[in-house]
Amino acid sequence: MLAALAMALFAFLGVFSMAGPAHAEAEPPEESAYSISGILNFEGEPVAGVSLTVEGDGYTETVESGEDGRWRVPVPGPGNYTVTLDTETLPDGVDLRNEDGATAEVTEDEWSTTNVGRLFALGEDTRQSSNFGSQLIERLVAGLNFGLLIALGAIGITLIFGTTGLNNFSHGELVTFGGLMAWLFAVVMGLNIFVALIIVVILGAAFGWVQDAALWKPLRKRGVRLVPAMIVSIGLGLALRYIYQLFFGGAILPMSSVGLSGAVEFGPVRITTGSLLSMGISIVTLILVGLFLTRTRIGKATRAVSDNPSLASASGINVDRIIRIVWTTAGGLAALAGVMLALYRQSSWDMGFQVLLLMFAAVTLGGLGSAYGALVGSLVVGIFVELSTLFIPADLKYAAALLILILVLLVRPQGILGRRERVG
Repeated sequence: MLAALAMALFAFLGVFSMAGPAHAEAEPPEESAYSISGILNFEGEPVAGVSLTVEGDGYTETVESGEDGRWRVPVPGPGNYTVTLDTETLPDGVDLRNEDGATAEVTEDEWSTTNVGRLFALGEDTRQSSNFGSQLIERLVAGLNFGLLIALGAIGITLIFGTTGLNNFSHGELVTFGGLMAWLFAVVMGLNIFVALIIVVILGAAFGWVQDAALWKPLRKRGVRLVPAMIVSIGLGLALRYIYQLFFGGAILPMSSVGLSGAVEFGPVRITTGSLLSMGISIVTLILVGLFLTRTRIGKATRAVSDNPSLASASGINVDRIIRIVWTTAGGLAALAGVMLALYRQSSWDMGFQVLLLMFAAVTLGGLGSAYGALVGSLVVGIFVELSTLFIPADLKYAAALLILILVLLVRPQGILGRRERVG
């Protein structure tokens, strides 16, 4: 039933997504998974309508950069190619940084993946070297922002685990759902980003409600154990991920057109308005979640179910109702995290899966079942991930976060805010 609902939902949404802004690209004579791509920017703004030609191995194709400055040329396969930018098509006032920089070569040994990127530098080089202190502050701010994003998703994971005992490995797809819906409503349909955000959170909460009503509650009623249920969540995550790819494609879906790509400088720190908005909304949301859990009857009931479901049921608490509320809340928070992540790093079909392990690391680090632990663990993971790029390649930063998880658990197995439990 859940699969049918999901397919119906994305079949409906797929009609709108196909009406989105098309990127200029030309297909080779035969279908090919290989391509050369790039993006043109001038003083932080995308440059559209610039012609680029790819030649090589008997193949020639010319495309124009899209409204977001991106261009992509499918090629027949790995090989040697020359990419040439037509300087006559550059807008007035936009010039190449180097006069001889209008061509770029792609060699056959570069094809370790199906796509090779090439960038053309436009305008004067305004980059300034910064000292270690400035870089440290920038990374701290970026880490705080990233940690808050992770926390929005991680709290949903820990609430579900606390009330049901389930490690939900499809939670990343709830985050992806939020990012894709934000792109659909804000970019394709042109809605104001704040209006789109409200719609996306409501849809995310509804998606969480449907998941529990159609799948997880029936499994609980049938007495399915936690390990099989966890495997079901893995399968659900895989299914949703490739449904997203089917309807939204495998390319990056830019959010630059929502008008939040401008930058603000605070001393040595330069941060986009989208990131500032993301941090502000994340902080307010996390405060509201904390107040909900500590000051409302439903929040106190949720904590009671998390501590001891049997005792909570004996005390007159409707455990199934609380679990349904938790799934709905987790879906809304995950969708909000997806919107914030899309503003922070753009949207894509697997964006939630990319941060899923980080969310689990944050939950485990803070203490399984603890909402406040998830927040603390998320901040630790986010800050450590960004600070690690000062010393190691950026490609390894997620591995560094898992390393700090291992080190902390060796010292404190229950996590930072977890409680010791007696074994045996």
